[in-house]
Amino acid sequence: MKIAFVGKGGSGKTTLSSLFIRHLAANEAPVVAVDADINQHLGAALGLDDEQTDALPAMGAQLPLIKEYLRGSNPRIASAETMIKTTPPGAGSRLLRVSENNPVYDACAHTVRLDDGDIRLMATGPFTESDLGVACYHSKVGAVELCLNHLIDGPDEYVVVDMTAGSDSFASGMFTRFDMTFLVAEPTLKGVSVYRQYKEYARDFGVSLKVVGNKVQGQDDVDFLRTEVGDDLLVSVGHSDWVRTMEKGRPQRFELLEADNRMALQALQDAAEDSYALRDWERYTRQMVHFHLKNAESWGNAKTGADLAAQVDPDFVLGEQTAGVGTPQPA
Repeated sequence: MKIAFVGKGGSGKTTLSSLFIRHLAANEAPVVAVDADINQHLGAALGLDDEQTDALPAMGAQLPLIKEYLRGSNPRIASAETMIKTTPPGAGSRLLRVSENNPVYDACAHTVRLDDGDIRLMATGPFTESDLGVACYHSKVGAVELCLNHLIDGPDEYVVVDMTAGSDSFASGMFTRFDMTFLVAEPTLKGVSVYRQYKEYARDFGVSLKVVGNKVQGQDDVDFLRTEVGDDLLVSVGHSDWVRTMEKGRPQRFELLEADNRMALQALQDAAEDSYALRDWERYTRQMVHFHLKNAESWGNAKTGADLAAQVDPDFVLGEQTAGVGTPQPA
């Protein structure tokens, strides 16, 4: 299942993303973690030092490789150069699985050893000096969206994406790629403002959205969040000595995380599983095509010099039944 963590800058979404990833690893679940934030902090939150974080391969830099691999033998895609971030898979496309080995993971994924198991970490990559003033950050995040569009995930597999702050993810269709979106909100008016934006934007697309209250200090904070977001409030998280030691670079073993916070993380997992059980693969594919056609008409056709609507395979529906569709994986 695919899970996103969103929220305003400073809300604690990266910290909660990392805690949730550790929780899943402790439960022996296969995990691909993706840092899709413009400020790359997920690696550090998972225990990497500055040198290791800086050395993470950037998905944006590997976009030509990603496109060529996912294109496979799809006859509707003339070349990798005509693929854009929303290009959907079709007959002949290569599809990704969470637990497999493939050239995309070889080029873009870094194995992170946690207390209770290993996870794969991928990162969009930060702005470089050559990007400043000439590149949009969404061009880098496009590598994430393209991979999500070609990924088949099962009920016991997890893709956890730490999204860019605020409501920037609505600049593309990526916000519809998730079975559950956890919005991390502090108990302040500014803290819930992003929630209102998400709720409004996501209303017409069936996006499952739950609020995780963070930096909650008492019942008054809980009551405030409940008043502002209603039943969308799933759990609240308060002060954590474990998190404080982690942020100082002296993390304890994850099993020592406070019991109430462990229970909160389990509530997140339960909510995600319940939402995945309702996934409609046909709607999932239909939304993918919808945003591809919008992007094609808006800018994609002009940029590539091709009619990108022709990339849509009308008979293709992404799902478990398409797991074996496409060209053979290289040895």
